[in-house]
Amino acid sequence: MRAVVLNQHGGLENLKYVTDFPDPRVIEGHVLIRVKATSFNYHDVFTVRGMPGIKVPLPMIIGLDMAGEILEAGPGVSGWKPGDRVLVNPLNRQQGLMGEMMHGGLAEKCLVAEHQLIRMPGKVSFEEAASLPVAYGTAHRMIVTHDTIRKGDKVLILGASGGVGTGCVLLAKMLGAEVIACASSADKIKRLKNLGADHVINYKETDFSKWAVEQYGKPQRRTYEGGVDVVINFTGGDTWARTLRCVKRGGKILVCGATAGYDPKEDLRYIWSFELKVIGSNSFYDENLKALMDMIQRRELKPVIDEVLPLERAAEGLRLIESREVFGKVVVTP
Repeated sequence: MRAVVLNQHGGLENLKYVTDFPDPRVIEGHVLIRVKATSFNYHDVFTVRGMPGIKVPLPMIIGLDMAGEILEAGPGVSGWKPGDRVLVNPLNRQQGLMGEMMHGGLAEKCLVAEHQLIRMPGKVSFEEAASLPVAYGTAHRMIVTHDTIRKGDKVLILGASGGVGTGCVLLAKMLGAEVIACASSADKIKRLKNLGADHVINYKETDFSKWAVEQYGKPQRRTYEGGVDVVINFTGGDTWARTLRCVKRGGKILVCGATAGYDPKEDLRYIWSFELKVIGSNSFYDENLKALMDMIQRRELKPVIDEVLPLERAAEGLRLIESREVFGKVVVTP
């Protein structure tokens, strides 16, 4: 079958498009799916580079998120049949992540455990479903499952133009928040406005923390005046200390990653002085993915997809992710 294979860690040049990778064979408790769409996440960049403490069995077909049709059901599988449309939860309970510990979605076919299957509603496209798990699933758990945003809240979102970020913008607006979206270019800012963001900040030109203080007032220790209600920060790095300075007393900082650095300079004085709530959110579950697909089915949500590429151009799509040139998701259709 055709596939995109990582043979050794390093740069994107180590991703090779091949036409003769061995087809997977169905086994007990698993189904064989024909991959109809897969989408990239920044985690795929980390997999290509190599991550300390994680030994990826090479060669590896990368790609966490995928949707497709069942071709064959193995022994012991019940309730599923060829032709069923499925979204795959990329976490295998026994082995780990698809595209990291076992072959993922950048191929024509993929072997998937039965417990990873989620039935797709009829009005949800393969491209829409494949864009959901890591990005939108994470955003949904962080915002909806943990019940962290209220109607009227002022919500500042860092990294708003990526997969998780666009998901956060859409969900926050659905909940009635006033959304401040941060991005790095005029084009992304324009597209965030079109997506519904109430305010947009080019963080390369404007300090988001100072902007928030100028716009809403300096947070006060004895009252609840000034600052924003919520900051969504999955970048970390040099944005962390600035985040602490613009959140109102009793406000929330939502964290689901640290793409710019996991060990930032900390200032605990802000956390106790302003009674801040730092709320972590890890991963997603089937309930998040089902809820998101129901939103798409009802036309309440439309995932933001920047590019849809054929399998042979997959490395180009991952380059867009790595260089942060993308707005929303990059989808590959094998």
